[in-house]
Amino acid sequence: MVRESVVRALGAAASVAYAALIAWLTVSQPQSIAEVTGGLTASIGVYRVDELAFEDGLRFFHQDQFVEARAAFHRADAAGRDPRTQFYVAYSYYREGWGRLSHDDALYAKGLEAVDRAIAVAPGGRIVVDDPGLQMHSADELRAELVAGTTREWSDVNPVRVFRGRK
Repeated sequence: MVRESVVRALGAAASVAYAALIAWLTVSQPQSIAEVTGGLTASIGVYRVDELAFEDGLRFFHQDQFVEARAAFHRADAAGRDPRTQFYVAYSYYREGWGRLSHDDALYAKGLEAVDRAIAVAPGGRIVVDDPGLQMHSADELRAELVAGTTREWSDVNPVRVFRGRK
């Protein structure tokens, strides 16, 4: 027979684990089961990105197929826990929302959310991506560009702006 003290100890341990799970869910506020499992696996260091889906996303991204790229990136990183993948998601919103005369504020806002998510999960909050096809390689550069695109200032009506290229 199992002794009463062992049963009590197991019950106490299960209660503490359940309370820790509830506290983590309250703090992180995951929006889906994938985010829950991704957050739990990331917290113990076993979270992995689907490399095949990530490569599909990169291929779409470099062909300027941004909606398709984001779909592949979301498949690769369903929990939104990989900084590099979230960087590319944010960059895809930037590129799709960029225009010579104006920017799409809704896409830029989604890009800001994605780059902030990437910075939040990156070790030390620093992301640098070595991709020769990009003109911005750090999350800080990308974030600054997205913020600049959503602010209104007098330089927005400068006609020389038409000659500025997309990064």
